[in-house]
This record gives sequence, structure tokens and C-alpha cells, in this order.
Amino acid sequence: MIDFRYHLVSLISVFLALAVGIILGAGPLQGAIGETLTEQVDALREERTNLRTELDATQSALDGDERYIEAVGTRLVPGSLEGNRVAVVQLGEVSDEVREGVLNQLDTAGATVVSESVLTDAWTDPDEESSRETVAEGLRANLGAAAPEGDAPSAVLGAAVALALTGSDGAADRSAQATDLEAQLERLGFVEPGDEQTEAAQALVLLVGPAGQPQETADGSTEEAEPTPDVWTAFTLAAQQVSGAAVLAGPTEDPGDAVQAVRDDEEIAAEVTTVSGVDRLAGRINVPLAVAARLGGVVGQYGLEDDATAVLPPPAG
Repeated sequence: MIDFRYHLVSLISVFLALAVGIILGAGPLQGAIGETLTEQVDALREERTNLRTELDATQSALDGDERYIEAVGTRLVPGSLEGNRVAVVQLGEVSDEVREGVLNQLDTAGATVVSESVLTDAWTDPDEESSRETVAEGLRANLGAAAPEGDAPSAVLGAAVALALTGSDGAADRSAQATDLEAQLERLGFVEPGDEQTEAAQALVLLVGPAGQPQETADGSTEEAEPTPDVWTAFTLAAQQVSGAAVLAGPTEDPGDAVQAVRDDEEIAAEVTTVSGVDRLAGRINVPLAVAARLGGVVGQYGLEDDATAVLPPPAG
């Protein structure tokens, strides 16, 4: 059994150790400890200064690259879509910065943007699956030769949207079928059209946002949504097959986004042109150039990723 003397010896040992530490710290070790701490502080200050210098140099290089890209864009983009009519379709949530940036580049290219429409949550909401199937089945008969193969509702609806935007009466004016399809899609809650469209588009720019956008639930809270690349890839392929010139443009290189999903499918990538990185100036400049190339019959995957076919679309013509 441990008695009082054991506790006394333990306490005396603790106090002796403290005393020795105080004496050494105030005496022989004081200079060594202080010198070591000073050296460490000086080293950290030097490291911070070096990192700040590197950061400033990197930022300066990025600013220079941005100015260079802008200068290149002012030479390549103007006139690249002169005389061409383009419809812009927003697939789900896309930031105002991205949308306005792309529209500015299309305007610089000389394109006439005949329509700016938005696809609603009805395309991806799990609760709307039955509605999508019913509407697609009802529209298929009205599409005629434009009806896609297979039963995927997003493909049928995609063909309907493309025909509504590009269907013409043989000239520039939209056909009665096109305006009727748009009215049906709007009434059924699948499309929010912009200003009234009078001319048929010759090409489509499909703007898609990042995968996994937060969705609002019935109780007003938000939850992270599952990526929906299959919906948009089916839509994009159908839009390309109907219009003959569709470009899918997204702001990210995330593995789960629609741009990446198209590139991962060899059959779709052989028909559909994509542009990545439209959250940056380089990507936005690529959009009108990619549209011009697609109108000329060239398919490509443009961006800075390893699976991109080129950084920059080829010159039109």
C-alpha cells in the first residue's frame, strides 16, 4: 500500500525538477533558447517575404496573360459570326457573369442572338419524372422526322426545344410548328423563353452550370443535388441532331459535369462540340469561335484539359 512517505518523495522530486528547470532557463540555457527562437522567427519572416514576392510575381504573370488573351480575342472574335443567328439556351443554374460574358463575345463576333431561354427545374427534378415522360410521349408525334431514336424523355424534349428555336419556314422566319412547340413547352413549365423570337436560329449555344447545384426543398431548406449529366448530354445530342450546329459550354472541368460527360462518350463527342472554362475569358472567347467552326462542319472539344482536342477552335472557312 502506498503511504504518505511515497507521496512526499514524489512531491519533492517534482519541485526539484521545477527548480532545476528555472535555474537552467535563467542561466546557462537562457542564451541558447533565446537565440534559437530568434532564428526561427527570422526564418519565418524571410519565408513569408519570399512567398509574398512569389505571389506578386504570379499575379503579375496572370494579369499579363489575361491582357494577352484579351488582345488575341479582339483579333479573332470580331466578325467570326457576322450574319449568323444564334439562340442561347441556359441549362439550369448559370451565373450572371458567365451568361453575360458569353453574350458579350457573341455580340463582338457579330452574331444576332435571336433567343435567350432558360430550361427549368422540371428537367431534373426527380418528382417531375412522370411528367417528363408524359410530355415527351405527347410531343414525339409532333416532331416528325426530328424525333430522336430511343425513348429518353430528355432527348425527345431536347429535340422539341431545338426545333422550336431553329424551325423555319424556309427563310429566316420561324415556322408555325416552331412557335407552337415553344408555346407548349412554356405552358407545360419546361422552358422560360426570353423576348419574343421572330427569326429562326442557325446555331445553338447551350450554357450549363457546375454539376451538383444546391436545390431548394419543399420546406425551404437547401440540399446538394446529384449531378445530372445524363439529362444534359441527351438533350445536347438531340439539339445537335436537329439544329446541325450546337455547342455545349460549361464553366468547370469537374468530372461530374455535362461537358466532361460528353467528352467521356466517344459517340456523342463525335457529333457534339464542347467548350470548357467559360468562367474565364479564354473559355468565353472560344464560344463564338467554336460556333463558327461547328457551322463549318468542324466538331471539337475546346479547352485546357488533357481530353480537349484543341485549346482554340480552328479559323472558320
